Amino acid sequence: MAKRHDREQDTPMKDAIATFFGFVILELFGHLNEALRRMGFLRIHSSIETGHENYVPLYQDFADFYKRYVFRRIRDCWNRPISSTAGAEFTILDRTTPDNGWHFQFTGTSTRAINMGSYNYLGFADNSGPCIDATEATTRAYGGATCSTKMELGTLDIHRRLESVVSRFLGVEDAITFGMGFATNSLNIPTLLGKGCLIVSDELNHASIILGSRLSRANISVFKHNDMQDLEKKLREAVVNGQPRTNRPWKKILVMVEGVYSMEGTIVNLPDIVRLKNKYKAYLYLDEAHSIGALGPVGRGVVDYYGVNPRDIDVLMGTFTKSFGAVGGYIAGTKKLINHIRSSSFATHYAASMSAAVAQQVISSIKIIMGEDGTDEGQKRINQLATNTRYFRRKLEDLGFLLYGDKDSPIVPVLMFMPSKITLFTRLALNDNIAVVPVGFPATPIDKCRVRFCLSAAHTKEMLDKTLEVCSKVGDIVGCKYKRRKAPPLSLPSPSSSPIHKYIQVWSGPNSAKLFSMTNSSSSLLNHNGPLKTCGSTGFGHA
Repeated sequence: MAKRHDREQDTPMKDAIATFFGFVILELFGHLNEALRRMGFLRIHSSIETGHENYVPLYQDFADFYKRYVFRRIRDCWNRPISSTAGAEFTILDRTTPDNGWHFQFTGTSTRAINMGSYNYLGFADNSGPCIDATEATTRAYGGATCSTKMELGTLDIHRRLESVVSRFLGVEDAITFGMGFATNSLNIPTLLGKGCLIVSDELNHASIILGSRLSRANISVFKHNDMQDLEKKLREAVVNGQPRTNRPWKKILVMVEGVYSMEGTIVNLPDIVRLKNKYKAYLYLDEAHSIGALGPVGRGVVDYYGVNPRDIDVLMGTFTKSFGAVGGYIAGTKKLINHIRSSSFATHYAASMSAAVAQQVISSIKIIMGEDGTDEGQKRINQLATNTRYFRRKLEDLGFLLYGDKDSPIVPVLMFMPSKITLFTRLALNDNIAVVPVGFPATPIDKCRVRFCLSAAHTKEMLDKTLEVCSKVGDIVGCKYKRRKAPPLSLPSPSSSPIHKYIQVWSGPNSAKLFSMTNSSSSLLNHNGPLKTCGSTGFGHA
């Protein structure tokens, strides 16, 4: 049985108190700064509205206040500019800030660092090799952009080849591709659902799923993250009670989940969800943005990981940004589903289609993964990613770090709880040429801050060992080795394969502001007004 390590740990009381107390102090000083600036005692660094002195501010709200007086102080840890491809290593442009994060200035120097923060699972984000050669030739043949929507002049022969390759790779009838991953969810979910429909959504689903669900005008019911008992409870209540006030049966019920959750590193319990959706005659929408290419014995995602028949998933969605070194996304399923989306989606009518060069990058990388290039390079990358993931996670646990997620997930969140610790950790790690991603509020609960590592097949063992060495040293300094005991294991169906003085001086020195860029459906599923005859009688998460 597969062991999971995603059971949430309570925040240590002293860390929770320190975190909330720190936020209170920051907010108080923020309001004091605001008052002094309004009175003219302090310089206003942020943008202001002129000519509307007697108007209510158009865009200044708590989020804006938070960015100015909380996030600004630590924003050197995010959005760091790079001047190279985001491969296993990359080059970060050094910057300094003379006014505590209001402005940044380039120093003219750069830092070469091991990249532990980019979604480059299979290592295709390089600027050399067969993928880039084919992409360059395609750019010369087709140009840089289509300059049209898919429904007008934006569908080229290379797009049809791409969709054919994607459907063959996934093992389904048909697929359609889009130029933006976020829009693949947000602009296509409304084509499947409407009033009188119900979405049953995991509480940690991505912002694109949340937006698409809201745009659909369907009712939304949220279940606890990966909790099958709570999911079944929500489905049972939906079937028994029907719609609010009228108790009429829902036109359709759609369960929406992700394959791998990017902030938690957890893998969806797909076999049980398929069982429940069949039991309650609901539909299933699976977002494989972080799992396609990264999981399974042949890289076909969480469906492949558990050995589930892809035709048991009504709507398969994924993106090309993580494992394929490209951009955009896809939806796959039956021909009837894809034809409906092709003719009804906002993304096909109003958004420019994917450039030919990007389409070729995806085609080339998928063919390598499937072995259609005549080599075993794709399988080697899949195996290397699985090896790197297990090795790195096990070593971090041995060092005493508290981790979230599953052992086969290439996303490895390390719990640090306090915002001050994640910022100090990432700054000190960068001083030793290790680039990591800190994650805090509002992407996580205020007292569940973490540093997130993203593994890649391009990482060598020497890179991982150096990263582990730096993490151990910095972890001792920051005081974030919280692991005292192992969390009780939770059984899941077996997958088909398992594939501070001197340091204050460092932060206050000239390198204090180095930044890097971390950057099978049926007709009733397509019919908003048709009842879901098999459904019986009778209101998300973070980004």
